[in-house]
Formats: sequence, structure tokens, C-alpha cells
Amino acid sequence: MQDDDMKDRLLDAALAHVPFDGWSDRSLQAAAADCGVQMALARAAFPRGSVDLALAYHARGDAAMVAALQAADLSALRFRDRIAQAVRTRLDLADRELVRRGTTLFSLPQHAADGAAAIWRTADAIWTALGDTSTDLNWYTKRATLSAVYGSTVLYWLGDEAPDHQPTWEFLDRRIDGVMQFEKLKASVRENPLGKALLAGPLKILDHIRAPGVPRDLPGFHQK
Repeated sequence: MQDDDMKDRLLDAALAHVPFDGWSDRSLQAAAADCGVQMALARAAFPRGSVDLALAYHARGDAAMVAALQAADLSALRFRDRIAQAVRTRLDLADRELVRRGTTLFSLPQHAADGAAAIWRTADAIWTALGDTSTDLNWYTKRATLSAVYGSTVLYWLGDEAPDHQPTWEFLDRRIDGVMQFEKLKASVRENPLGKALLAGPLKILDHIRAPGVPRDLPGFHQK
């Protein structure tokens, strides 16, 4: 059995157990038993157990979102609406209970960095899928602001009991509007005489900030 195939099979089997046992070693053990895979092999596939299992589910959702965005025609949408559509697509492809369980796991102090990195990768996947070509400081600021939007929207979505999730989408629109105001502020600083002076003087160092290369180390590394 190929490693990737085994990982996919184990993840598929685990999804039936996570709503009851969470992203835990118990879910991994149950998945291994369902697949007839020795536990030693399951642990080799997911060395950190529940954390790696949850991250694999998150990465699968990112990949599905990218595929959906590539298949969609977004050309008629404003750019802010393309971002909203990307976030909506990501959430529509997710199982709320599995995400809820993941939020619980990544809220633990020892796993918080993994959770933050996963959200960053989602933001990076969205910007990349929408054609972002920035390689300077903007590469980081775009992903940082979208990470904040996505993370807060997920938390709102988890508590939204409306059948069509309309309150969540309205919340998302408000957050994106805030980001757009921030982008306008950045642009105005660059056009302002004082801003130009600062960027040409004390803040000139910002011009030397570059996005990481490919394959990327965190932040922005795409898990396969």
C-alpha cells in the first residue's frame, strides 16, 4: 500500500470516529482497525497522532477549495467578492463538527502554533488561487489580514445555527470591508508626502522583505 493511499484511507476512516472521540489517538486507533492497518504503520503515517491527523483533514479541505476556485469563473466578481467567495467555498466544503473538534484541539497551548500555521496556509492558498503575485512585504500583510478574517469567521460560523449561514456571510463581508479599508490606508500612506519620506528613509528596510521561496518554509508552506 502506498504511503499517500494509506494516509487517505486512515483519514477517511477516522472521520467517522472524530465526532465521538475528537481528533485523538483513539480515533486514529479506530481508523487503523477499520482499515486493517497495523498501529505501528498508522503512527508512522501520522507521527504526532491526532495533531497530524487533524492537519491532514485541514490540508485536504484547502486542496478541495483550490480545485473548486480553479473550476469557477470569478472574473465578473470584484476582488473583495472573490475573497469572500473563497472563504465561503472553504467553509462549505468543511464538516462543522469536525472543524469544531479541530478548534478544540488547536486551542490547547501545545498545539496553538500548529493551528495558527494551518490558518496561515489556508490564507496563502486563497491568495495564490486568486492570482496574487506579490513577493514583498505585501505577501505577508495580505496573508496576515486574511488569516485574521478567516479565523474569526470560522469561530462565528461554528456558532451560527441559521440554515443558510447568512449571518456568517454578513459577518464575513464586514470583516473583508475592514481589510479593504486597511489596504486603502496603506495606499494613502504611500501617496502621502510624509509617508513617501518615511518609506524612502527609516522604513526603506521594508523594501528588502521578500516572500519565502518554493518549497516554502512557514509561514506559507503548502502541505501536500
